[in-house]
Amino acid sequence: MDPKILEEKIKPFRLVKYFAFSGLIVIFLVTLILTLLNTHWVKSMQRKKSEDYAHVMIENLNHQVFLQFIIPVVMMTGKIQLSNQEQFERMDKVVRSTMHSFKVETVNIYSMDNKISYSFDLTMIGRKNYGGTGYQQARMAKWNSKLAQRGNFLQILLGFPKEVRLITFAPLRQESKVGKISGRVLGVVEIVQDLSEDYKTIFNIQILVIITCTVLMGALFVVLVFVVKRGEGIIQKRAMERLRLKERLAHAERLSSMGEMAAGISHEIRNPLGIIRSSAELLKKKVAKVDPANTIPDIIVEEASRLNRIITDFINYAKPRNPNFAGCRVEEVIDKNITFLEAQINKQGYVIKKNYQNSLPEIMADSTMLYQSFLNILINSMQAMPDGGRILIEVSTGDHLVTVHFDDEGQGIPPKNLEKIWDPFFTTKEMGTGLGLGIVKNIIESHGGSIQIVNRPVLGARVTIELPLKQKTDDTEDVSATTADSN
Repeated sequence: MDPKILEEKIKPFRLVKYFAFSGLIVIFLVTLILTLLNTHWVKSMQRKKSEDYAHVMIENLNHQVFLQFIIPVVMMTGKIQLSNQEQFERMDKVVRSTMHSFKVETVNIYSMDNKISYSFDLTMIGRKNYGGTGYQQARMAKWNSKLAQRGNFLQILLGFPKEVRLITFAPLRQESKVGKISGRVLGVVEIVQDLSEDYKTIFNIQILVIITCTVLMGALFVVLVFVVKRGEGIIQKRAMERLRLKERLAHAERLSSMGEMAAGISHEIRNPLGIIRSSAELLKKKVAKVDPANTIPDIIVEEASRLNRIITDFINYAKPRNPNFAGCRVEEVIDKNITFLEAQINKQGYVIKKNYQNSLPEIMADSTMLYQSFLNILINSMQAMPDGGRILIEVSTGDHLVTVHFDDEGQGIPPKNLEKIWDPFFTTKEMGTGLGLGIVKNIIESHGGSIQIVNRPVLGARVTIELPLKQKTDDTEDVSATTADSN
């Protein structure tokens, strides 16, 4: 089989396979991108939530500091000085009691000259110009937040640093009315929230999503590879079957054309061959009177008869006739074959064993054609045992079939020849035409049956023929209808 033709047959499926794998890769990449985008959205939502959280804390802190620290201290001392230990402790108490239920790492309070007046971290107290732009914006009554991240280059690049803090600056204002913070700016509050755990949770979720997608895509890839391999094998097998069928059809068409041509030539040869044989028989009678020892006319007659048999076999193979179906019994046809071959059987030492099942049914068949096919098989079995031997014939019925077995005790058929025995003109005999088994096959198949030849386990070959119990044709149906009408 031409590999290029097979390659062309499979190309469309390979295109589908490439599209399938490419689609799987694209889906995986899109899934990763969506995962990254989702992570970005979650982090943005987390930051917004933390900023809102910080606003609530600062407003509450502003309210408590103004009510519980600024007003009382101003009323008692006339001014605020956090450097005073008593005032500092009072401020620390107010701030810590206000923030104890909130998740805050550090609180810094700046004075209007950008100096840290209060802090959870005592080492930070007194530092100047520490707030930067965040302080400057808050001093102008503008809330602002920024993320402070710490980690190695890869952690920062992936967006999941080791430490993440949200720093929020807000003005510390005077309350003009109870519950309303809208007065002048008295200072700046800085709140630091540690978001490291939140970011770590988001990162773990992202890793879990990526691993899940990878496992799912890996499973889909394995399934797809299996399906593609299976589909490729099926398509390749079907492509090879189609090519084989195409080759067989082309071969059959060539044989049919050759057969029709050769059959026509054979018919033309038969007429002069008959004249040659008749003339040789007349010549034989005349030569016998003059030269009785001359065997040339006998040779001509014998070879003409052999050539006539070859031509008859060829015509029977090339143009098989349609069976004339009628009721017949397979065992009776076989008995006629044995009777015909009885002289040869006795002379060469053959033993025919018959094993017929009781009450074999009648089948619709052409007894003459079955006789020809069974005779051919019996002769082949005898030729497989030139020194004599036993031939077992078994006939049974079941599953709407009549089965016939012919078993001989010859050498069997070489395995390399088993597939060639049905080919026309294939023969291992010196005087054979190679058409006998082909004619038998055509006869059996024209009856709707099947034939199979296999080697027996020990000695010889087995020929198995299966014939349907009933075989109806248009002719038999027409005859039945005509009979019914006449009745």
